[in-house]
Amino acid sequence: MKEPTDFPILYSLRNCPYAMRARLGIFKSKQRVIIRDIVLSNKPDEMITASSKGEVPVLVVSPSLVIDQSLDVMLWAFNESDPNDLLHRQDEAILTEMLTLIAQFDTGFKTAFDKYSSAKRYHDENVDQYRQNCEVYIQALEQRLNEHAFLMSENESLADLAILPFIRKFARVERKWYLQSPYPKLRAWLNNYLQSALFSKVMKDYPLWLESKEVIIFGDK
Repeated sequence: MKEPTDFPILYSLRNCPYAMRARLGIFKSKQRVIIRDIVLSNKPDEMITASSKGEVPVLVVSPSLVIDQSLDVMLWAFNESDPNDLLHRQDEAILTEMLTLIAQFDTGFKTAFDKYSSAKRYHDENVDQYRQNCEVYIQALEQRLNEHAFLMSENESLADLAILPFIRKFARVERKWYLQSPYPKLRAWLNNYLQSALFSKVMKDYPLWLESKEVIIFGDK
């Protein structure tokens, strides 16, 4: 049996969607890691040494294996253990489609969302146009959810977990508009996650590691 100090180390930030994505993958894969919560204004030297990017998530699996891209953390976790077949291994074409969909959100949607969020924050008169740019991607998800319970099929997948943190952020920019928007399937899909025990565990608030130096184990037992 592993000692706690033998587990990989995950540097995380509670509300960062990329760190959230990594935690979701680790939890659903039933991996266990030492979690170190940080704030970006006070980054641990250990994290910078492991990854000079200085951004979360950073997963230190071993001295020779450091993963600092959120999707790569998820893929590492599910390649270690995928009890719910979230990679849909029975159909290689679906995995390719999933990765393409996630890439669209990591590039196109993220760019549109950043402009939308900023426009709302600074009362830009073009906020409606920026929101509509996001809706191109939102509409595509709604169509998928009209066809099946999850984004890829009737079963949950990597794509659901990878995209979830960004839809959560989108839903919060203009809450009143979102609740009345023509995306009922998306709202139900998101609410199903936000009200789940999974989400509560993934979003648990931990003491900052630099202040506590506690060894905290994160993951599904």
